[in-house]
Amino acid sequence: MNARHDNPVPGAQDGLGQPAPRPRTRRVVFVCCDALGHEWIDAHLTPVMYALAHDGLWCANHRAVFPSVTRVSAACVATGCLPYRHGLHGNQMGLIEGGKLRVYDVGQPDFRTHLRRATGTTLRMPTLAERVAGHGGFIAMSNVSPGAAYFLDPEHFGHVYHRAGSYAPGGQPIVGTAALQIGQDFGGDWAMTRRFCTEVLTWRRPSIAVLWLAHPDATLHAAPLGSAAHREALRHADRCVAEVLRTVRRLRTQGDDILLLAGSDHGQETIAGSIDIDAWLCAQGLAQQIEAGEIAVAAQGTAALLYATETGRPKLHEVLDRLRGEPWVDALETGVALRARGMAAQDGIVAAINLAQVAGENTYGVRGKRWTAAEPGKTKVPGHGEHGGWGTDETRPFLIVDHASVTPMTVEQRTSLVDIAPTMLDFLGLPHGGLDGRSLLMPHRAQPAGAGADSRG
Repeated sequence: MNARHDNPVPGAQDGLGQPAPRPRTRRVVFVCCDALGHEWIDAHLTPVMYALAHDGLWCANHRAVFPSVTRVSAACVATGCLPYRHGLHGNQMGLIEGGKLRVYDVGQPDFRTHLRRATGTTLRMPTLAERVAGHGGFIAMSNVSPGAAYFLDPEHFGHVYHRAGSYAPGGQPIVGTAALQIGQDFGGDWAMTRRFCTEVLTWRRPSIAVLWLAHPDATLHAAPLGSAAHREALRHADRCVAEVLRTVRRLRTQGDDILLLAGSDHGQETIAGSIDIDAWLCAQGLAQQIEAGEIAVAAQGTAALLYATETGRPKLHEVLDRLRGEPWVDALETGVALRARGMAAQDGIVAAINLAQVAGENTYGVRGKRWTAAEPGKTKVPGHGEHGGWGTDETRPFLIVDHASVTPMTVEQRTSLVDIAPTMLDFLGLPHGGLDGRSLLMPHRAQPAGAGADSRG
């Protein structure tokens, strides 16, 4: 029998039979509502987050990374670095094995094994879990894909709980009732949230605690934006954030100094149709190179990455201008432009494609219809949600920073997912130099009455 679940009181043991960490007073909590776009925070659908935005620091110009997908987003949140530095490319990723390219689904539980075998490592930059391993620890509970969960801490410096498998420091499996035995539905998110608030925040009290909800993302991949299902998913996410907020506020009254961040990783847009980029390349005479593993396409929803070995690179370059001219391509970027997107022409990557927008709105009057890249074994239903490129709405997540020392205000300057890690480390008094992001705390600490101005309007 597991002590934590048989005797749920402060001081109970964790799922591995080890004494719970000593309580800490200065801590950070981050709640991610996967795919909850900036424009969907309002007083009716998300009243708790709407109020929190007015009580805290509202990042009005918050931006996703490219590709705007959860697995890359998780790595950027964990490291404070852009993809070209941490090395995780997308929801799908090409790896060169034995001189040939093979595209893998990063969401699969075993992808880290493939990545380590091909490159010698997983993420190339330290994660938050590694940075706080000796400073109070890291615990994450996630209900998205296994890959997105595990890339919060791929080398097992902290605790990561996921329905596909949960792990403690050193990679020791957490089993039985101590594991996260939930579904990827609203009930699973809610059960995870309740456990997070009780076990993680109230009892175990790590320096950094992360809760990553499956919805509204899981809902929107099977429903239109603006639909009744989408609206219900927004209410559900708000309910989960409300539970965390109630817990944080209670713990603050008991003396805990907690920085709360609530946000998302990307937004969503509407599928107009799918394009088989592999088939297009074959029609240009590159079937032999694709079959030989010299050229590969890694679909990223509304975007794609093009890979090539040294042998395949000249042939791929020959067709790039033709590809740019296709009506379903918004932009194709290489070199300096690719680097500006946070990606780079390394590890086999040659180019990134952002697929084009289609005129019109969906059934519920929501703008942003887009072409998507076809993926083997996956059905892309026109009218449902998708993301991955650098379109307007898919790259507009939200972020709220809440703490007594932070002046309630709207920040108009651009912020990004890579700012989350340095903000957490800054609050904990730990080094955060050398990251691509910056702390959001220093310019916005509370000032005496009358000093400064609230730009919320």
